[in-house]
Amino acid sequence: MTALPLAVVGASAAGLAAAEALRRFGWTGPLTLIGDETHLPYDRPPLSKQLLHGTWEAERLLLRSAEQLDPLGLDLRLGTRATGLDAATRTLTLDGGEQLRCAGVIIATGVAARTLPGAAHIDGVRTLRTLDDALALRARMTGGGRRLVVVGNGVLGCEAAAVARELGHEVTLVGRDPVPMSRAVGPGVGALLADEHRARGVRLLTGAVDGFETAPGSTDEGARLTGVRLADGGLLPADTVLLAIGSEPAVGWLRDEPALDTSDGLRCDAYCAAAPGIYAAGDVARWDHPVHGAPLRFEHRMNATEQGMAAARNLLAELAAEAPESAADDTPAQERRPFAPVPYFWSDQYGIKLQAYGLTAGADQVETTVIDRAAHRTVALYGRDGTATGVLAAGLPPRQVRALRALVATPLPWEEARERVKDATATATG
Repeated sequence: MTALPLAVVGASAAGLAAAEALRRFGWTGPLTLIGDETHLPYDRPPLSKQLLHGTWEAERLLLRSAEQLDPLGLDLRLGTRATGLDAATRTLTLDGGEQLRCAGVIIATGVAARTLPGAAHIDGVRTLRTLDDALALRARMTGGGRRLVVVGNGVLGCEAAAVARELGHEVTLVGRDPVPMSRAVGPGVGALLADEHRARGVRLLTGAVDGFETAPGSTDEGARLTGVRLADGGLLPADTVLLAIGSEPAVGWLRDEPALDTSDGLRCDAYCAAAPGIYAAGDVARWDHPVHGAPLRFEHRMNATEQGMAAARNLLAELAAEAPESAADDTPAQERRPFAPVPYFWSDQYGIKLQAYGLTAGADQVETTVIDRAAHRTVALYGRDGTATGVLAAGLPPRQVRALRALVATPLPWEEARERVKDATATATG
């Protein structure tokens, strides 16, 4: 009898990592990779940096070429959207109506960019989540002189604002938080970033957007953007707007399946399992982190790859234990392991590289040490309930950054972690 396939939904970094791991861990049966975009799997972090800047072209973002994917023997379904899942029978419904029954499913559908009412019908208002989004925004920013308003002063908004200023555009960055990226990095590091953006000519505003001003456009383009209305009554002239106001986990297609919890992503256990034979990885997954003792969801690149591999390993282990006929005959036994990474993210702005380990958001204690303001050398420690949970570094050599990682690999008491940061800071100063 022909073996049922394994299916990975989401041709993303997490999805590709899962597919490759399934083969590496011994799955020789049918393997389907489903992606709603027409592009081969590509890397997303460069979209708001190198690709938008024009220093990289789209081909450089590909995680694997078609030739490199060939040995995986994939049933590759690009430009195909999954529209439903019967968790009990592990049957996917695809947008053409096809029913695909599977031995197991890994969901890696990521997130979708949030937008504002009416934005879709205005020429000049963009989001930045996909390769096509980035190429469209880059096309508008070719040549100087654009009046760009970036709505949202989180990581994506700050990175795009930095690139736009380097390209010579007039940039206003509008956010609800008083300083850029404060939810991710805290007020101290956020204030340092604010100073750098202002020094580079970015106008920073705190507030909310209430709507857009438009003028008649061509039939094909819709209304033409002329400005951004603020909730306080202000008006910002603009010919281009980037909405960087966050994202929503791409779980809408799963909400009719009662066996799955789709509140803030797809809820999983410590093994990344959402239901028997159903696993998740990457931005869409909210799983029980064994170290931090709470369900967490990370929208960060490194986590996508690591979780894709973990989900693949644990799915194969479940299939092997469940029934021999559910797996390929020569699939070696795997051991299910809880997924317990040290979270990591980075951001590049004006040549400044921020690197953070652990949990920095939601801290009730933050201590920021500026080692050298001119060189942007900074260390910040983040804690919650008396325990150090995260650490951030800017302008430090890789060796010292890796040493700081140990502070939060296994969370330490706050005072002990502070002393270790002081030691690392003294070394950095010397």
